[in-house]
Amino acid sequence: MTDGITLEICIENCTRLDELAAKGADRVELNNNMAEGGTTVSYGVAENAMARCHASGIKVASMIRPRGGDFVYSETELAIMLKDLEILCGLGTDGIVFGCLTASGSLDREKILTLIKAAKDICFGVSKLDLVFHMAFDHINKDEQLESLRWLADNGVNRILTHGSVNHADPIQKNYDRLKEYIAAGGIEILPGGGVTNSNFREICAELGVKQAHGTRLL
Repeated sequence: MTDGITLEICIENCTRLDELAAKGADRVELNNNMAEGGTTVSYGVAENAMARCHASGIKVASMIRPRGGDFVYSETELAIMLKDLEILCGLGTDGIVFGCLTASGSLDREKILTLIKAAKDICFGVSKLDLVFHMAFDHINKDEQLESLRWLADNGVNRILTHGSVNHADPIQKNYDRLKEYIAAGGIEILPGGGVTNSNFREICAELGVKQAHGTRLL
């Protein structure tokens, strides 16, 4: 931790692992294809990254996302996500990062529950697994977000990665009021991300009253 704050570094494949271990990263979010917002890595990358991270005491949250683009998935894509989840859990991931929406901008509760059940069946009882809803949350209809947050918490999701706005080009500081609403709703960890860097994470965490931050430039 840095100043009592857990730093989650978003990485592409195995890049920067040695550097991040030397700098004291707490957790990585493991992705491929960051230009598309992150997708699931290959088996070989996952195996290598998890072995190296765990040897250095770094936790791994693994992206479960079969493609870039939107978060509306077909049954075929869901089957791919379930297989990737099984593989990543078998390799010892500390968390899975996922998100499924409907075409109308609501939570796809059926697919989310299918992924949560699979995660529990595969991993729970072997080791604790964090369930993380990624920035698809920012694309939920705004008037549904607080109720969606509570539903995710009630169904076992531990953490939501969010910028507080669908416009990720805006500074996260513009979204403090919205992020504080999420935090006040309670029952789930809020992980701020998008424009969070080494130069501002302390101020952001202090303003929001959180003890973790996510970004590519935290270390």
